[in-house]
Amino acid sequence: MADVATLVEQARQGRPRAVARLITLVENAAPELREVMAALAPYSGRAYTVGLTGSPGVGKSTSTSALVTAYRRLGKRVGVLAVDPSSPFSGGALLGDRVRMQEHATDPEVFIRSMATRGHLGGLSWAAPQALRVLDGAGCDVILVETVGVGQSEVEIAAQADTSVVLLAPGMGDGIQAAKAGILEIGDVFVVNKADRDGADATARELNHMLGLGESRQPGDWRPPIVKTVAARGEGVDELVEALEKHHAWLSETGELAARRRRRAAQEVEAITLAALRARIGDLRGDRHLDALAGQVAEGALDPYTAADRLVAELTG
Repeated sequence: MADVATLVEQARQGRPRAVARLITLVENAAPELREVMAALAPYSGRAYTVGLTGSPGVGKSTSTSALVTAYRRLGKRVGVLAVDPSSPFSGGALLGDRVRMQEHATDPEVFIRSMATRGHLGGLSWAAPQALRVLDGAGCDVILVETVGVGQSEVEIAAQADTSVVLLAPGMGDGIQAAKAGILEIGDVFVVNKADRDGADATARELNHMLGLGESRQPGDWRPPIVKTVAARGEGVDELVEALEKHHAWLSETGELAARRRRRAAQEVEAITLAALRARIGDLRGDRHLDALAGQVAEGALDPYTAADRLVAELTG
């Protein structure tokens, strides 16, 4: 296997195999991961990241494919990170073939990667932030992140994307479901897909009404637009791209883009730090000190909070 510096250089040149190898290193938490992230750092922060979420069956993959087509017409290099449910047997992505996106498979300016959640809740893979850095560093102008589509645990996409798109479809009860679990709060752009079906206008009206409930936006604040599409036929996709570009411009003009990316970086650093601390706690499980603390808690001689404080002191001392 090529060394990290060579892989990063090849990824910068747009070579799909190098990008794939780097993302594999990320997914496997390989020993070279630190070196990979350090090498990519100077090239990060350029890509515009769009997250697509919504319930199963609303057409996320079809919409993602249609957006790839639209952005390629604009001359953009596009990366797609499709996060799928994990196979309980192999840990791999169940929908890894991404049949709906095969039309882009031969385009060298499009990179599509399926990633398994591997049991991670929230609709995203734990490795998604680092994988996004790889695609960003590889020169992608736009990165589309398609989440699992588990309904109410999708809010995590808002932490990883510059713009969050929430997809709904008529006849699926999505208008009501959209109010659940913060889905309304995370949407920057709402899409009523399969708009050729009966009930599309009603779904859009209901969504518009719900967005207006309790609205306390100040002048200049972003009000999420509602776009109707038939992604399978490419209808309404240009309007969706226009809405995304308007939101991107608003983010840049107001400073919200930089603020969101700082929050994203803070969460990434925090996650890496917590993972390191968990690993150190794991190392202590066979340690006499932890066994002694556990014994005192079990006997009632010590409360768990005091025991935890002493363990933290042990880890950070």
